[in-house]
Amino acid sequence: MQTISGAPEQALAWIGEGRRAALATVVETWGSAPRRVGAQMVVSSDGAMEGSVSGGCVEGAVVLEALEALDEGTTRLLEYGVSDGDAFAVGLACGGTIRVLVEPVGAGGMPQEMLEALVSARAARTPVAYEVALDGSHRALVQDGYDDRFRMDRSGVEADGKTFIAIHNPPLRLVVVGAVHIAQALVPMARIAGFDPVVVDPREAFGSAARFPDARVINDWPDAALEAVGVDTRTALVLLTHDPKLDDPALHIGLRSGAFYIGALGSKRTHASRVERLSEAGFDPHSIARIHGPVGLDIGAAGPAEIAVSVLAQMIETLRKRQ
Repeated sequence: MQTISGAPEQALAWIGEGRRAALATVVETWGSAPRRVGAQMVVSSDGAMEGSVSGGCVEGAVVLEALEALDEGTTRLLEYGVSDGDAFAVGLACGGTIRVLVEPVGAGGMPQEMLEALVSARAARTPVAYEVALDGSHRALVQDGYDDRFRMDRSGVEADGKTFIAIHNPPLRLVVVGAVHIAQALVPMARIAGFDPVVVDPREAFGSAARFPDARVINDWPDAALEAVGVDTRTALVLLTHDPKLDDPALHIGLRSGAFYIGALGSKRTHASRVERLSEAGFDPHSIARIHGPVGLDIGAAGPAEIAVSVLAQMIETLRKRQ
């Protein structure tokens, strides 16, 4: 799940309004720190703030440091101990220690051009890592070299103890083809797990806002819908219709995409027929093997809700354990 908020976008928006901005990022934590590594807040030159680095424990102090960093044009590495009492006030059992990197945008910090490139990459759903030396001597945006961090959505300080890597992954997305009962259980579970759900079904009686109030619903044929949505490396594609007229066009697009997960409902016999059709369509065995069919982990699931649990678990397992 994303730990870095929309702080870059807010910083750029404030700069567009003629204000200056500084980014504050949690780079290390010890104990029960209120926020995870990578959590961000942004502070404007007039003292406005968005986001959080501690759930309210040290934000006031960080704002003051950020304002001084803006005035002086310096990058600052701060360390705070969060007491048990302060931690309890924001819902934690005990306190911890956090280190926060404060960077003005512009002189002495992140170049505005780099911030613009970061925001553009995030808008384009392009995974990108921000490398920054904790002393402010080096900064770069890179797309390669941190496979494990990208896979695990894990920002952090490198083994050298001098470089922080902020992972900016696009939000995870679930595209469900077939607005059936399993989809009604899977969609809210996936949203809780951090996925943006999209439900595709040309049948308006099935795919409706009333049945899926927390998802984007597209009443179109799957091939057209998937072309419009876009299927990338942060997308899970789940097919639940049992109908080759709906499932197969979606599978063709999914197998040609970088989707990290493709699952299709159906028995082993149904899947064997599916494999045969895909082979006849020109897909090789390696590509076809990407499909999880029957969909979901074998947990002996009974009923739509339990099947949805097995599907979501398999999606996460595939995402986090892939090599």
